[in-house]
Amino acid sequence: MTTAANEGQRNILVVDDESQITRVLRTALAVHGYVVRTAGDGDEALEIMRDWTPDLVITDLSMPNMGGLELCRRIRTKSLVPIIVLSVRGEEKPKVEALDSGADDYVTKPFNMNELVARVRASLRRASLPPQDASADQIEAGDFRIDLLTRLVTVRGREVRLTPKEFDLLSYLARNPGRVITHHTLLASVWGGMSTQQPEYLHVFMNHLRKKLEPEDGSVRYIVTEKWVGYRFEPGDSR
Repeated sequence: MTTAANEGQRNILVVDDESQITRVLRTALAVHGYVVRTAGDGDEALEIMRDWTPDLVITDLSMPNMGGLELCRRIRTKSLVPIIVLSVRGEEKPKVEALDSGADDYVTKPFNMNELVARVRASLRRASLPPQDASADQIEAGDFRIDLLTRLVTVRGREVRLTPKEFDLLSYLARNPGRVITHHTLLASVWGGMSTQQPEYLHVFMNHLRKKLEPEDGSVRYIVTEKWVGYRFEPGDSR
């Protein structure tokens, strides 16, 4: 687990053609103890990564030369480094394309710096966890314990009965805690490739799943909606 002591040694590469954005991010992230380097486009970012290894990449989508989408694809051919995409409001299609191209999260411009720093910490924390064993019989994440053989789910020790599709949805989300998973990815993974153009399936089942998992007061703790894009699963912390 990342501690405050070693967070200062974490390297972050910020990629944006707006010099004001890179200056603000460099200053704000440095205050939190991160070592920051900046690039003006994807080509420059890849050049920097030849000799310097970032622990996390923050990239804009729209840039001259190589943009953020292609940068995500190129990075993913050789690295699993967490990628956070910055996107202007309304550009939902590029956000989805970026996530499907390998980005782990996105933050909408104009963004709140505290939110961005929180997303950075969460992404670095996930990256420091050991990878999930695909052959394991159980998934243990935060408040959740999921037995893949008996299909038994417990939340903070409370047994929750799920339908087969609800279970498949939860299992997929639990394998990717904290990541934004697009509608397209969830539909393809749970219903198959022929269902990716029928998001109504997903909305209905996700609502049912929420009713069984979320607190009775109606608050959203575990399944967070990323508007027009997908969902993010936050498993909580049972410690």
